[in-house]
Amino acid sequence: MQSENWLLCHAHAYEYFGGVPRLLIPDNLRTGVTKNTRLDTVINRSYLELAEHYQTAVVPARVEAPKDKSHAEGTVKYASTWILAALRDRVFFTFEEAFAAVAEKLESLNDAEFKKREGTRRLAYIEEKAFMHPLPVNAYEPAIWSDATVPTDYCVTDGLNRYSVPYDLIGEQVQSRVTRDTVEFFYHGNRVASHVRLHHRQPDPVVKTEHMPDSHKKYLSYNKDAFLEWAGTIGENTEKVIRTFLQEGRAPEQGYKSCRNLMKLCEKYGSEKLEEACRSILTFSGTPNIRSLMQLLKTPVRQSNVSSPASESHGSRGITRGASQFRKGGAQ
Repeated sequence: MQSENWLLCHAHAYEYFGGVPRLLIPDNLRTGVTKNTRLDTVINRSYLELAEHYQTAVVPARVEAPKDKSHAEGTVKYASTWILAALRDRVFFTFEEAFAAVAEKLESLNDAEFKKREGTRRLAYIEEKAFMHPLPVNAYEPAIWSDATVPTDYCVTDGLNRYSVPYDLIGEQVQSRVTRDTVEFFYHGNRVASHVRLHHRQPDPVVKTEHMPDSHKKYLSYNKDAFLEWAGTIGENTEKVIRTFLQEGRAPEQGYKSCRNLMKLCEKYGSEKLEEACRSILTFSGTPNIRSLMQLLKTPVRQSNVSSPASESHGSRGITRGASQFRKGGAQ
């Protein structure tokens, strides 16, 4: 059983009864009881929150001891059999029709005479209703708690969509609290993020700007005009390279990474060297790329060495032999 269904069953039952019992004695199902040993009992946090809302106490039955709530076990079995047997041959085309039929049979069961004593179940409850606690003023809203480790994209899922938490919590354990309309995240008991819950699957996560690191915030400001404006401050050749990056794909966004890397190269080598590298690469390539530009910027400009007369007179033997090496009577 899902936790939300388990909690709503309690809320609907209390609304039907018009009151709340002093004690809750559930089975040891995982949605209600986290641990029940001889030494201690740990109640599921969502279930404990429900008990606190209705001002009641949870006392689970002993493990493998259904006799602790034998009256409830027997009554549930009798009621479900009585209602289902009466409706087994009927055909329903909507859930609403089925719900209405079950509710009608439930009222008939409550008004049916006991077989071994006088009265009905409804009259028996009215006699005992004074022992019930009143319903709280505010309606109950089920909240599902769960633990999660924040991944590297600092987005945690609610089972359907992903929502952001502060990026400095990457690798930390947080607790998520999911209601019908809200998704909240807590760290060491303090709420660190809150989102409006989406009820349809979204391809992209829900991310708040304040949860991003500075580098990711800067990425949001990137656009075609911003890159071209920056390139115009560097030089004509840099602007040509930026335009090439933005136009080589089907969409300008495909060139954003190259544009950003070009800006990083400018920060590292300076605007003059970058402009000269862009000029050089455009002379021999119509499709410049970041890798080639990096090689140009890393390789220092080499000046060609012109052989001087002095070197000729000494008969220097270089990698390329001069004419003096082959002249008759030249230096050997």
